[in-house]
Amino acid sequence: MKQFTIKNFGPIDHVSVDFADLTLLVGPQASGKSLFLQLLKLIIDKEHIVYTLDKYSYILDKNPRRVLDAYFGEGTASIWKKETSAELDGTRYTASHLLGPLNENAVEKLFYIPAQRILSMNDGRLKNFMEFEPTTPYVLRYFSELLRLYMQRGLGAKETIFPIQTRLKASLKKAFKENVFHEGTIVMDDHNGQKQMRMHIEGMSLPFMTWSAGQKEFMPLLLSFYSLLGPESKIVKKSQYKYVVIEEPEMGLHPQAILSVLLQVIELMQEGFQVIVSTHSTQPLEFAWAFNLLKEHSEQYGFKPLMELFNLDDTPQNRKLLDGIWKKRINTYYFTQKGNKVQSTDISTLDAGSENPAICEWGGLSQFAGRTSGILKLQ
Repeated sequence: MKQFTIKNFGPIDHVSVDFADLTLLVGPQASGKSLFLQLLKLIIDKEHIVYTLDKYSYILDKNPRRVLDAYFGEGTASIWKKETSAELDGTRYTASHLLGPLNENAVEKLFYIPAQRILSMNDGRLKNFMEFEPTTPYVLRYFSELLRLYMQRGLGAKETIFPIQTRLKASLKKAFKENVFHEGTIVMDDHNGQKQMRMHIEGMSLPFMTWSAGQKEFMPLLLSFYSLLGPESKIVKKSQYKYVVIEEPEMGLHPQAILSVLLQVIELMQEGFQVIVSTHSTQPLEFAWAFNLLKEHSEQYGFKPLMELFNLDDTPQNRKLLDGIWKKRINTYYFTQKGNKVQSTDISTLDAGSENPAICEWGGLSQFAGRTSGILKLQ
C-alpha cells in the first residue's frame, strides 16, 4: 500500500498520505483522522465487511447509502457526497464500489484497533457484535467481536490472560508487567455464571471496573498484540493481514508504558505489517524524530542507541527484534482544519528549524513547549 487520497468526504477537503512501514497521523480531535482510516479499511476490506454485515442481518439492498450507514454508524451516509473521490494506489473508487460481492471466502487484510476500544469491554468481558447500538461504527463492533471469539477459542481456554509464556517477547512482557500491571496477574474468573477479567495482585482479586483507566484501556490492545504476534489461530489468522491501524495507543498510559507499546509497534513492523498510528501524544513523534536521526548514523553505531532508547538489555532476542530496523521508513502527517475543511501536510522531517509551523511544531504537539520556552527566555 503506497498512497491513499480522498477529497470532499465529510469534513475532509483534501487529504493525501504516502504510507511507509510506520505512518503516524497527528491532528486535533475531530480533524478527520478516524474517518480517513475507516474509509481506508472499507475500501480494502469491502467484500469481508459486506459479507459480515449481511451475516448479522443488515439489510443492504445493494444500496451504497445503506452500507455507509451500517459501517460508519446510523445516520452518517451523507458523508459521501456527489463530489467525493477516493483513490488508493492509483485506483479510483466511487460509492458503488463499496458494495462488494457477497463472498463468504473474503479475507480481512487490515486489522483495525479503534480509539473507542474501551467500549468493547463490559465489566471485564468483551461484547458481541449485536450488543452495540446501530450508531456505533463497524470498526468497533467487529473489533470487539473478533477479540471476544479470540478469547474463547484462540487462547486455548487459558485461565491466565497475562502473563502467558507463549505470548510476547520477554522484554515486552517484563515492560508491560512493570509499567502497566505493576506485577499483577490478569485471569478469567467465573462470576455470576459469566467469565470476567480480574486482576490478582498482593493477595487481592480486583474486578475490572476497579482497575485504573490505563489498565482497562490497555487490555484490548494487549489482546490485539497477542492475536497478531502470537501463534496462528483459527479465529485471527494473522498471516492474512497486511496492515494494522492503531488509534491513540497512548490512551490512559504512563509515558514509560507508551514506550513499551512503541516497542511492540516495532515488532509489528519487523514482522512485515504496514502500521498506521493516529496519536495525540508527543512520544511517537519523538521516536520518529530520533529514529530518523539515528538512521543517518546507523553504520557507525548500529542499533545500540535504539536499545538504550528503549532501555533494552543487549540480548540475542533483542538483537533479533531490531535486526534490519534501519531499512524501515517512518512518515508523519498532520491533519489540520482550515475553517470547517480538513487538509493534510507531510511533516515527516519533524525539523524543529523549519519555517513551516506545522513541521517545526510537530503538528501542534510541541507548540506549548515552544511557547513556554520563548516566554522563559524573555524573563
